[in-house]
Amino acid sequence: MTAQILPGNADSIPAAVTVLRQGGLVAMPTETVYGLAANAADNSAVARIYAAKGRPQFNPLIAHVSSMDMARREGVFHANARILAETFWPGPLTVVVEVAATGSVSDLARAGLDSIALRMPRHPVAGQLIEAFGGPVVAPSANPSGKISPTLPEHVLKDIGDEVDLILDGGACAVGVESTIIDARGDRPALLRPGSLDTAEIENIWPGLIRPTLNPDAPQSPGQLLRHYAPDAKLRLNAKAPKTDEAYLGFGPVEATVNLSPTSDLTEAAANLFAMLRDLDTRFERIAVAPIPTKGLGEAINDRLTRAAK
Repeated sequence: MTAQILPGNADSIPAAVTVLRQGGLVAMPTETVYGLAANAADNSAVARIYAAKGRPQFNPLIAHVSSMDMARREGVFHANARILAETFWPGPLTVVVEVAATGSVSDLARAGLDSIALRMPRHPVAGQLIEAFGGPVVAPSANPSGKISPTLPEHVLKDIGDEVDLILDGGACAVGVESTIIDARGDRPALLRPGSLDTAEIENIWPGLIRPTLNPDAPQSPGQLLRHYAPDAKLRLNAKAPKTDEAYLGFGPVEATVNLSPTSDLTEAAANLFAMLRDLDTRFERIAVAPIPTKGLGEAINDRLTRAAK
């Protein structure tokens, strides 16, 4: 049965809460991408997410909260971790902390780890839904595992519409690249996944950011699988010009099939990335991608493109 789509507003929140309480799946808008939300404490609902996405169960999920109080019931925040969360929440930052004794998020959602990944989304619809539900929801991107993340409700409907009970339409996602993930358990912050929060901003709050070597076969947080965010088309990165059989995903003042940002604006490029990849993937078998700077949001954009090209 194809999912029902409702406008993402206060009138639709009670229906979405009912779906969650009954163990169902709700696609909700966030500022980054659309998430596939389920009751984080319900093993059966969490299992539905893994099945709907075809996601390996060793790959943990992010638990989304609506307040710092809710977060602290789920995870143990030492001083630096708390300052980091309070500075950037709500927003595109996920922190990995130790599980609290009072936590409700299921072992399945945490992939059996003694840590938990927590985020407080900035999108008002996501915040209202979690607050009305009264507990954390797990919400990975609402798409098949490893494929391009959805930034429009239509993407969700096309990809996994038969697996979802309800889609809340919040329009296009403003940021378009998933959250930055920081392991906040140690004396120094560790970058587990580059994302839409610039790591320089994190270092301003908590200096000494480290970049550990990660094992994609034993992920400690979401977004660490080696091949991820992948179109069916073959990608060629850092291409200054396309070959005759390639579409060209441009950046900056260049002629291109589509252009992430003609003005070289990395924020605009991040917001357009997944939607433009989807568009080209429906029309071409090969895609050349223009060089994109690695500074700021460019780090996250290049991370997604590298994983997509594997």
